[in-house]
Amino acid sequence: MARASSSGIVDLRSDTVTRPTVEMRKAMAVAEVGDDGFGEDPTVAELEAIYAARVGKEAAVFVPSGTMANQIAVRVLAGPGTAVVAGRREHVVAFEAGAAARNAGVQFHLVPDSHGLVQASDVAYAVSLAEFHQPHVSLVCIENTHMAAGGIPWTLGQLDELRAAAGDVPVHMDGARLFNAEVATGTPAAEMASRTTTVMSCLSKGLCAPVGSLLAGPAAVIDAGRVERKRLGGAMRQAGIVAAAGIVALRTMVDRLAEDHVRARRLAQGVADRWPGSGADPERTATNIVVFSPPDARAVVSHMADHGVRADMIDPGVVRLVTHHDVDDEGIERALSVISRAP
Repeated sequence: MARASSSGIVDLRSDTVTRPTVEMRKAMAVAEVGDDGFGEDPTVAELEAIYAARVGKEAAVFVPSGTMANQIAVRVLAGPGTAVVAGRREHVVAFEAGAAARNAGVQFHLVPDSHGLVQASDVAYAVSLAEFHQPHVSLVCIENTHMAAGGIPWTLGQLDELRAAAGDVPVHMDGARLFNAEVATGTPAAEMASRTTTVMSCLSKGLCAPVGSLLAGPAAVIDAGRVERKRLGGAMRQAGIVAAAGIVALRTMVDRLAEDHVRARRLAQGVADRWPGSGADPERTATNIVVFSPPDARAVVSHMADHGVRADMIDPGVVRLVTHHDVDDEGIERALSVISRAP
């Protein structure tokens, strides 16, 4: 059961605003801990093993954030001076403050992804450029679900095409919302991740854990990733306290994501009714994100805030609404009422 905000605010800015559940708080209070810097925290080790098994990988490493997980993957899999193929609106490109250039010395080869996908033909073309004295492609990055495109999930067929186009080049999946994709498509996370070298997922978005993400892949890659985690300042000590909440998240919070998807479609319908042609389409709203472009986005966000509903902008003129555990049906109805009266 979703919970309305205790402040009376309907917060649709992101699914990162979720609060840990009662079960998570209890697990955190009694978690067995050790020094994870020495590899001695049993709860962290358990969380890493659960996630690795869940996504079908040999090993996993627990890190503070999804951005760090992405950056570790880039540092391990892509060499300085090489090209990383990625969609121009992927999180690793647009929403990580240029971290890949500073942390890994790579050059992005950007391709269109307005519909949430990196096209296999664009990947094949980028790989072929090395023959013509252009940067060698060392990595392909994809995002599943694709936030900026409105939470669009990949299908297995699309992943197979991309994997074939990449050839021997590693593929990293930013699966911050991978479990939203799993619930929406009915395809197990391990099946989707089997088409990639590495995969990361956030525990602190729709799964409601207070902090943390996981990066999984081949054991040798994850061993190298632990070194990069330390270099980036992400090594933690008695982290079992927060890892315990992550275990509860993976075991209890995935199936309920379907509720968020239903509520997002209701929001998309309300937005489409208010602003036809703004880009909101309930038929394409597969997960928990609604992205749209009203005539005056800033005025809409301001109007919503004035009436107790928080929204966010991700680009000039582009509004984002994200459903999650802490917004129930009543909250959605309040948001729809506010949207219907927006300028």
